[in-house]
Amino acid sequence: MNPVIEILLVDDQALFREGLRTLLSVQTNFKVVAEASNGEEAVRLAVQTKPDVILMDLRMPVLDGVSATRRIREQLPDSHVIVLTTFDDDELVFEGLRAGAMGYLLKDVSSEKLFEAIQAAARGEYFLLPSITAKVLAEFSRLPRPAAAGDDDSIIEPLSKREIEILGLVAKGLSNKEIAENLFIAEGTVKNHLSNILAKLNVKDRMQAVLKAKERNLI
Repeated sequence: MNPVIEILLVDDQALFREGLRTLLSVQTNFKVVAEASNGEEAVRLAVQTKPDVILMDLRMPVLDGVSATRRIREQLPDSHVIVLTTFDDDELVFEGLRAGAMGYLLKDVSSEKLFEAIQAAARGEYFLLPSITAKVLAEFSRLPRPAAAGDDDSIIEPLSKREIEILGLVAKGLSNKEIAENLFIAEGTVKNHLSNILAKLNVKDRMQAVLKAKERNLI
């Protein structure tokens, strides 16, 4: 039985939150633990409930979603934020991801993709739709990557042909499940390859892996 994923909904439109709550209720392993109508309320409720995943709107009164995301990530590193907004050209999208959001979705996303994104975020994985992945990567590639403690620019071991193939599909925005279907391999095999890729590239997550691979012209 899958563990229950506790979710905080953050949006200033009550009707949208109601629709989201109803949609999420059909999944037995999803539980909406709180709802917030602005960023300040989101921070307070996040600290109180410590949700696994937070669905965060960007443009809200009192405190915007970017600032709320930054504060939540500082206080609750185990709570993962997914940006859920209306426009894919909103400049706040990149600010939200820089603030620590693990994913980005448009509000017209299919329920299947929404569920998939929530499950990925709960595992600590990035989730970006293919339609904006290239845009996000292009934006992040122009920025200096902050060095984490113990991080360096080395590649511990060369990537195999299969690992480069998988990383290329990650760069296109495909999920582990979609990569497995494309390559006719098990999803568990994809996860194992990704773990090896992160170790070899000396990075902590999929986004950093893609950026480093692009810098080295590996993909």
